[in-house]
Formats: sequence, C-alpha cells, structure tokens
Amino acid sequence: MVIHYPSRMHAILLLAALDIFTVRTFHQVAISPNGKRVAWAERDHGITVADLSGTNRKQLTTGDDEGLAWSSDSAKLAYLASKEKRGQRQLIVDGNPLTGVKGYLAEPQWSPDGKSIAFLLIENAARSAGPLVAMSRPIGLIEEHIDEQRIAIVDVASKKLRIVTPANMYIYHFDWSPDSKQIAAVAAPGSGDNNWWIAQLHVVDVASATMKPIYKPEYQIASPRWSPDGTHIAFIEGLMSDEGSTGGDLFTIPATGGERRNVTPNLKASVTSFRWLSSDSLLLGEIVEGDDALVRMQLGGGSQTLWRGAEAIQWSFANGNSAVIRSSFRAAPEVWAGPIGQWKQLTKVNMLTISWGEAHSIRWRNDNFDVQGWLLAPANVDPSKKYPMVVCIHGGPASAFVASWPRDQNAELASHGYFVFMPNPRGSYGEGETFTRANVKDFGGGDLRDIMAGVDAVVKEYPIDPNRVGVWGWSYGGFMTMWTVTQTNRFHAAVAGAGVANWQSYYGENDIDEWMIPYFGATVYDDPAVYAKSAPINFIKNAKTVIRILACAKDLRRRHTARRLRG
Repeated sequence: MVIHYPSRMHAILLLAALDIFTVRTFHQVAISPNGKRVAWAERDHGITVADLSGTNRKQLTTGDDEGLAWSSDSAKLAYLASKEKRGQRQLIVDGNPLTGVKGYLAEPQWSPDGKSIAFLLIENAARSAGPLVAMSRPIGLIEEHIDEQRIAIVDVASKKLRIVTPANMYIYHFDWSPDSKQIAAVAAPGSGDNNWWIAQLHVVDVASATMKPIYKPEYQIASPRWSPDGTHIAFIEGLMSDEGSTGGDLFTIPATGGERRNVTPNLKASVTSFRWLSSDSLLLGEIVEGDDALVRMQLGGGSQTLWRGAEAIQWSFANGNSAVIRSSFRAAPEVWAGPIGQWKQLTKVNMLTISWGEAHSIRWRNDNFDVQGWLLAPANVDPSKKYPMVVCIHGGPASAFVASWPRDQNAELASHGYFVFMPNPRGSYGEGETFTRANVKDFGGGDLRDIMAGVDAVVKEYPIDPNRVGVWGWSYGGFMTMWTVTQTNRFHAAVAGAGVANWQSYYGENDIDEWMIPYFGATVYDDPAVYAKSAPINFIKNAKTVIRILACAKDLRRRHTARRLRG
C-alpha cells in the first residue's frame, strides 16, 4: 500500500526540512602535531586555520574543500581543494598545488620525515569512492571498467608523483610507518565497492612498490595505525555493515605479521576511532550506551575515561590538546579546541533557536541484553495530555543513534508535536561486539523484540498515546519497517525508505553482496532458507498497517552479479 501526505502537512514538513538542512556542517578538524594550531574544513565554506585560542584566524579556501593533513613539524598544512565549485580537487600545500592529476583524491597524509605526502587516488574516476555513493548508470559490458583506488606518493620538493600499490588491489585505509619506509594498508583485489567486507591488512614497501598481506581478519577491519616504535600495527576489527561506519574492538599485530591481540576484550562499548599516545598507550574514541567518549588505555592493562557526554564528536589530538567538532540534540555543529573536556568554542556559524524539546536516554532490558535508545520530545510537553510518537529505526545495521544534531525528519516531527523514539537494538554499536553480532542470521528477530520492548518502556513512562504510534526507517531501517508491519499491527502508519523486501532477489541484483555473507552466514545459493525467513515479502499477507514505500530514482545498484560471484 502507498499513502501520500495531506498537502498541508506535506508543506509544513517541507518548510521545516528546509530550515533544518540549512545548518552549516564540517567535514573535518585537525590539530597540528605541536598542539598549537587548529584547521577545520566547513562544507561549502572552505578551510580555516587558527591558534588554539581561536586567534590569528586565516581562511585558506572558500569552496567545499577537505583532506586536512599537518606536516610532522607543524609548519605546513596539506589539503584537497579545487579552483572551481565541484571541480577537480588537487593536493595543495601552502596555497600551491603539488598535483595535476585527473581523478578522485582522498586522505592525504604526510610521511613522518616530511619529504612526501601519500594519498588515495582513483585515476579518471567519474565519482567518489564507496558503496554508499550513487553509482553511474551501468551501460555497456558488466565489469568493463572497475575503479582502482591506489596509494600515490608525491615528493614535496620535486612534485614527482608515483603510485606504490598494484592496479589489482583496491586500498581503503592506510598509515605511514614511523621511518617513512613502509605503509600499512587495508586492501582487497577486485571491485572496491564490494570487497571491503573481505579486505585484509597489508604492508607496502615504499621503495620497491610491493605489498604483502600480514593478516586475514575474521570480520571487517579499519583504521590501521602504526605504533610509534614501529613494531606493531593497531586496527579496529568487528562486524561492520558499511564502509565508513566503523565500530568494534581494538587489536594489535606485529608489523611483520603474526598473532593478533584483542586489547579491548569484553568491552561494553564500540571503538570507533583511536590514535597512539606512546608505544604502550592509546586514546580511544568510543560509543558507550549512546554516548560518545574519549578513553586513555594502557596496553599493559587499565583505562581511564577522560570525557563522556550526550553529544557527538569528531576529534583530533596532539601534544596534550585536542580539537573537536561537537554537536548534540540541542546544539548544532561547531569547532572547539583545548585540553580534553576543557574545550573552548572557536566557531559560531550556527546561531539557532531549536523548536523541539529535550532528548532523553532510555535504557531497558530484553532477552538478557541491556538496550539503549534516545527519545526526542516535542517542546513544552504537557504531562496531562497524550502525544503521538514515531519510532525511527536506524540503518546499518552496524551503527547507532548518538546524541548528534538531528539532521533528518526526526527533528521536524518533534517540532510538530511528536515524540520520536530512536532505539539502538541488538546489531547496533555501543554495547560491545557480542551485542553488535547478536543479529547474525536473525534479521528481524531479536532486533524487533528489542524495539518493541523499548516502545513498551517509553509508552509506560512518558505521556504517549499508544493508539497513535508510527514507525519509519531508511536502508536497514527501511527493511525493518517493512518487516515490522508484517509481524505486528501495533503501529498505525509506516514509511519505509530504501529498504529490502526480498533478500533472495536482492542478493543477485546488487553489486555489494559481500556484506550479506557475514550476516546471513552463507550465500543465498548455499542457504536460501536463512534469507527467506527474514524477507518481508514472504509475510506480506499479514500486513494491515498503512505504509508508504520510498525508493530513490537514482538507485542504480541493481545488476546481475550471480555470474561474477559464482565465477
């Protein structure tokens, strides 16, 4: 069934959306290695550099530029910028271009000796990299052209550029060794969009431009970082559903290969980022029960939470100081800097008055799991009245609702008198790897039970009308919305965006099927039953809830892959 908004309500929501989406946001923040200077890249407003206190501010660019990288001596800042709006980006240092290539450039990183800059390069790319980026229309032979993301190195003095990884290896993440002679890389052969889920850890010899694998992971890996003494490489490994949505445990492995070591075993949180402080200590960014946190950890044992808050941060740390992009349900993104937890605000680009109410962290227990979610309230709640509520199910499933600035329909709904419940059921980040992996071979099972138990907890505690509860979600949340209305009549309206109704047909039609095997435990050819039992289409006769199904006009990730996957 498909429904349409009444024209008046549609107009109200559209106006609210236009107001929400005018919020200015930031790509990145980077503190200099000496901890004295901060650079930030603001979407569509360029790159700015300032002292830690915010003084001596200088705007370097005015476009949609990013890729900030300080030299080890803090003297120079590299970044990616283009002269024309949405034009070809080049690598820039001190205002001067170091490259003149055609293609997609990303993630520049200075060598520790300051002589070179490495970056990711897709030559002649028509689009940026990643499985979540809209692909080109697939006209012509399948696999006629596969983008190859490789590591390129440019000599700062001569501007000579060379590529140091082979054409058949797609590089996702990398990091220089302390002696500038090697690079740790997460890489996989073949299609870059599809094979991130089976990527391995490699070491690249810069001089010979050769690479060798040193670790084949059990799950997905991200963010390799070389220890300061050069003996080990740390990385995050866990069950991850999407490249760029990182979470898991922290591991180390000898740089020459060998046994990996989980340095965060039994952690009741998800490590999302980190950096080495010394060869035996690290600073971790974590999601903990829906909060963001910064934690100092000793490899020999012991940890200390330096900061934890009901907000979302993107952080950079050096020499005792940090720079962060902070936001919360009530504060739009801004750049702050200073010692951890003692930050001073450097930007004030979002002077806004919010039109919704408080956000509450909700915790409940279900099936022996501790579960958390967020409840966003409308403004000026009258406890003597009953309010409608919409349940929003996040995508992924390996992700989480955190206390970030709400940039989607949730804020609009709360602004117009709805409670909005955002649960983090099993499969989410924030409660540890056992929790994140608890939906394997069980899509729509325990995760739906967690959500329904959360709805019960919220309705019991807050002034919500149980007869006016709706549900919506996007991507995995879209699937869960379609699944939910085939399993219960509890909800009175539903909106499912970019969801999957039939896992079996989806498997053979999209070009990123590798993500499904860790979750379903087998290919659709080897175990069709596990795919069928979680397909909403197989239970469609049970659906009584009015539902609107949304699909994107430019969703071109539908092509036959059975021949490619089966050889």
